[in-house]
Amino acid sequence: MTNEWTEFKAYTEQPTYTAVRKTDTTYLSRFTFDMITEFSGFGRILTIIARGYLFHDKDGAVLDGNPYDRINVARNALCAWCSVPDKKKSSEPPVDFRELFADFPELVDKNGKGWFYRHIKNVIKFVKENPNKVSKSAYKKCDNLSAGFTSQWKKRVRQLQVPIFALNTKGAWTLRFDDIIVDALEAGRLRTEDYLLPEKVKEYFETIDTNGVPKDVVAELIRFYFANKQDDSDWVVLPVANFDAYFGNYNLSKKWLAKIPKSIICRENKHGICRYKLIKGYRLS
Repeated sequence: MTNEWTEFKAYTEQPTYTAVRKTDTTYLSRFTFDMITEFSGFGRILTIIARGYLFHDKDGAVLDGNPYDRINVARNALCAWCSVPDKKKSSEPPVDFRELFADFPELVDKNGKGWFYRHIKNVIKFVKENPNKVSKSAYKKCDNLSAGFTSQWKKRVRQLQVPIFALNTKGAWTLRFDDIIVDALEAGRLRTEDYLLPEKVKEYFETIDTNGVPKDVVAELIRFYFANKQDDSDWVVLPVANFDAYFGNYNLSKKWLAKIPKSIICRENKHGICRYKLIKGYRLS
């Protein structure tokens, strides 16, 4: 999770659709079925994508110049990624951005199929063609996706384009392209390497009891905390849905988080946002 360039590539390059056993969800890439059906975790996903196009070239090198001059590039990249084929091309706001194919062939094709739309269709195809390699639950969820995904995603793409100061907005999903661009500019360039824990923290970490939670999981949360902590706050937003996708299961959200001792991590949920901090003694600050 701390190597954001790797995460960016997971959202913009062709995924591998495969599974070696029924519990293997490699074919979902950096998504879970809950993320797909509930559209959770998309704030981080879209911000990572926007940061990639604001600050980096195709190889990950940091671009010269002012990122504010590339705001339109980043917004168009988001539109291309979210694009949905739409026969009613007069619909407003639009959802079909096939005209961006020349600029972002990796994100949208000539028929208006954006990266996310194609990914979901490929997931459905893989599950349907390989029932012996996926769980019964996954097969059933793909049935539901087949029936309603396109219309639901079109609705979300329109909501993403609602202006910040619109008086009457429809729907409860308040995520907007404008907000994403602002967050991306504030966050800056993507981290292109894994974050390494300070040596004194690594030494202390070896002595603690994680209450049965895998130590590599707790270590990843600690690395993420250090990599994202701001100077003016001890709290860091915990993108639980994205962590679930990173680990390839729901163990973090449904089991591990509740078991991590409060002597290591303090958590709280406010306004639908989960945030956490390391206890002062553990931070060794």
